Order: sequence, then structure tokens, then C-alpha cells
Amino acid sequence: MYHREKYIFNRSPKFTRPKKDKSRPAFIKYAIKMASSIDVARTELNYIIQPKDPKTGILIKRKRRLNEHRACAMRAIVIAMIYHFNITSDLVQASVEQLADECGLSTISKAGNKSITRVSRLITDFMEPMGFVICEKVWDKVIGNYTPKMIILTPLFFKLIGISSQKLYNAKKQQLGWINKGLVKKGLKKINFLEARRRGKDNRIRGIFKHRHIKHIFYRKHIKAKKILALDEKEAKQKILRALVSRYSIMELTNLGPEGLKKQINIEYYYLRKLATSPIPNFY
Repeated sequence: MYHREKYIFNRSPKFTRPKKDKSRPAFIKYAIKMASSIDVARTELNYIIQPKDPKTGILIKRKRRLNEHRACAMRAIVIAMIYHFNITSDLVQASVEQLADECGLSTISKAGNKSITRVSRLITDFMEPMGFVICEKVWDKVIGNYTPKMIILTPLFFKLIGISSQKLYNAKKQQLGWINKGLVKKGLKKINFLEARRRGKDNRIRGIFKHRHIKHIFYRKHIKAKKILALDEKEAKQKILRALVSRYSIMELTNLGPEGLKKQINIEYYYLRKLATSPIPNFY
């Protein structure tokens, strides 16, 4: 029998700012400081609030105390969510996968598959039913399934870290003022909170679609490269040759000549080897 402590990965997760660290608004810095000064997994709200099913609104029975492994994950994830929070749209501008990676909560199996279950379950099974976050998905017509969750932080989330609704509203009002100042300079109309949230949501969806499609294209090329390289080298290069002949015009093939074509085949073969052995990157 396995004991739980033997298979829990990273018992002390901590949020690490992304390499492309960006300057954050004063309110975000303040919120991170507040969240870091308390134990967000053990505050009074976690014991007072009765969780509800996000879809039906039916109360969910649960244990009064988060187990320590989930509590540790929550302490890190709350900081990560605040860091990526967009004040005017209420959106966390990061995917669940990105949050998991930055908190050291992603795991890789021996087969090379990534798992973000620990974070996904924390959000789906606890933070959303408690009312700290709202999760939304959008149908992707190109790939034929739903996009990753879009995470919205609620006023209750900020109450959890000791920030009142009024202080949150003041921060949103100030941020909107800066946005409208920039719009006026460009000769454009001012926007209200509702429009700012809609624009933020639209931008987030566009970003998700873009990165998702890039990842999907890379994955398809990755699989195709592995299939070609599973062949004998001579057979693989013959396949590349046929592809090049169909790609180039007669004039282009003539200009290349036998040596040029041979060189191009070797370049393509090297590229396929690199593509086949490269791990699928994160496209945040």
C-alpha cells in the first residue's frame, strides 16, 4: 500500500515570477503583500462559507478543513492569480497550466505527459464552489472542443486576503481612469467598466485561440516528423524528396540542381529530427 506522502509532488510549492517579468500596478503589489502576510488556506472565510455547485447552486457537503497538500497548493496559486490579475476585466491572464508551471505544481510522467491535475482540482473542486473564482470556457470551432478555463476573480477572493470591495472598486476606477486617459489622447471615446471587461475578455479569448492553434499545429508537425523518422533514413529522405518535388516549381528545381536538392533534403531531414525530439513547448 502507498502512503499519500510518498506520491505527492512538491510538498512546498511556491510561485515563481515568469522570466518575462513585468511591472505590476500598485494595487497588484499591495494584494500580493496582503496574501503573503496571511495563511489564505486557513482564514475564517474557508470555514464560514458553504460551497455550492457552480452550475446548480446546490450546497455541497465537505470537510471543514483543507488537507495540507491542497492548502499548500492554494497558498502558491492565490499569489500567482493575483500577479496575473487584470484589474479592469477581473480576468486572470494566465492559463491553469501556466499557473501550475509557475508554482511548481505540474508533473511529468515517465511517458512525457504533463499533468496539472493538482491545480485544476483545487480550482474546480474548491475555489470555484467557494465563490472565490468563476471559470468560463469557450467552444473552439477550429479544434472542435472547449478552450482552457478563463478564470475570473470575484470580490470574495479579495475579501479572502483582507481587501474590501470598496478598495477593489477604487483600484478598478483608478485603472479605468488611466485607460480612458490613453483613449482620449488617441481621439477615442471613453469606456465604462462593462466595456472594459468585455474588451478584456475578448482579448483573452483571442490570445487563447492564437496560442492554442499554434500549439495544435506544432503537435501535428511533431507527430508527423516522428512517423517519418520511424522509417529507414534512405526511405525517409525519399519521402522528403517527393514532398520537395511537389512543393517547388520546375524552374525552382532546375535552379537548385542535383547538389542543391540534396542539400535541401539534408536540411529538411535535420529539421524533422529536431522537431521529433523536441518537447512540446508551452505557448502562453
